Amino acid sequence: MKDLFLRGAGPALVTPFKCDGSVDYDAYVRLVKRQVEGGADFLVALATSAEAPVLSAEEKLKLLALTRENAGGLPIIVGAGSNSIPGTKANMELLKDADAWLIVVPFYNKPTQEGMFLYYKAICEATDKPVIIYNVPGRTGANMLPETALKLARKVPGIAGTKEASGKYDQIKAIIDGAPKGFAVLSGDDDMTYDIIAAGGHGVVSVAQNVLPKPVVEMAHLALDGRLSEAKHMNERLQALFKGCFVESNPIPAKAALAQLGLCTKTMRLPLTDATAKTEETISEILNQWK
Repeated sequence: MKDLFLRGAGPALVTPFKCDGSVDYDAYVRLVKRQVEGGADFLVALATSAEAPVLSAEEKLKLLALTRENAGGLPIIVGAGSNSIPGTKANMELLKDADAWLIVVPFYNKPTQEGMFLYYKAICEATDKPVIIYNVPGRTGANMLPETALKLARKVPGIAGTKEASGKYDQIKAIIDGAPKGFAVLSGDDDMTYDIIAAGGHGVVSVAQNVLPKPVVEMAHLALDGRLSEAKHMNERLQALFKGCFVESNPIPAKAALAQLGLCTKTMRLPLTDATAKTEETISEILNQWK
């Protein structure tokens, strides 16, 4: 899948845990199959929503194997980023059954724009699989500017697109307007998906899709098909869910919702904690709107 081009909606899959904190692999299989049945266009494993930083290498390998076995042939994008080149290379070597890599802007280091460019260039030179930039300054402390994303798109073979979670519409629009053919611009914020696709973007890596797969996929597909009035209506209906998924740190609310749907427990691994009673109430009210 060297020339993989992502279009549509793909869930940032969560990792379900049992009440004792161990990974619930049976629940994970159910969640993956639910996404395939819900019309997902691709799957994103072992990224932010998966609580990847608190998973062991063995757990990551088993989760990726189960994703592959149950993906129904969908492309699997795997989170492999770290804040060092050796760390990211080691992740890619461990998780080599991926179809493409989701590589976060290095966190904590606060790299310059030139540092970001050189980092991604080095990562692409170390793999023959497509690399998707993941810009999420709210978590990393560093924002990749449009000129850097476009420089990577034009000058570095292997850069396939960007997951933009900056929350900055003007920045994302500048990337869309300047992107070369074959460079995918994906929303990393559910509540911006409609606007990004309407502006010429290509889809979403979605947290909310974990909770309600079919409506999220439907909204993205309506927008991509140019049926903007229908997409806008669905987007408005989904806004409460989109915002509800972030009333606490992701994926706390999403896992609370999945627990209320009977699909897994709401258990988190520290330093994240289980949803508060207030979050549980908010999620319950949202889900009741979809019954």
